[in-house]
Amino acid sequence: MRLDSACYHTYYFGVASELQAELKQHKPFRSLKEEALVSIVRTSAVLEHAFEAALKPHGITVTQYNVLRILRGSEPQGLCRSEIAERLVRQAPDVTRLLDRLEDAKLIARQRGGEDRRYVVTRITRAGLALLTDIERQIDAIHSEQIGHLDEPQLRKLISLLAAVRRRGVKES
Repeated sequence: MRLDSACYHTYYFGVASELQAELKQHKPFRSLKEEALVSIVRTSAVLEHAFEAALKPHGITVTQYNVLRILRGSEPQGLCRSEIAERLVRQAPDVTRLLDRLEDAKLIARQRGGEDRRYVVTRITRAGLALLTDIERQIDAIHSEQIGHLDEPQLRKLISLLAAVRRRGVKES
């Protein structure tokens, strides 16, 4: 009889995985694959929580921060709504409303195209750039806190493994 390693360690050694203990889960995961995927989702939630807490006093969300970073990287040309949507780390259901809120806060500016009035270019404002500059040290500290204990080879391996999972996820979608 062959058991996957998660079940083997749980039953043979009587030791629950670190993730099981963290989730206060008494039953083992059905497979190592399930545990890996739950671990990715849980890790994402833990990491994102720190970003949410850091951004809240500045009045922006993680997705709004992502938009500001995207627009800073596209300067001075700016991007249209669909280009911003394609570049988001996490897809947003209503990018137009997201941009409306950033524009209301004067962090971005939108301008209609010359010949094609339907084309609207979005650019980050000076206030948006200032906000990103203000937040950067805090974000860098979060990066150090969250993954600063990993050395360069570990980080490269982590990046590579996560990319392999994403490639498969995109192919299967």
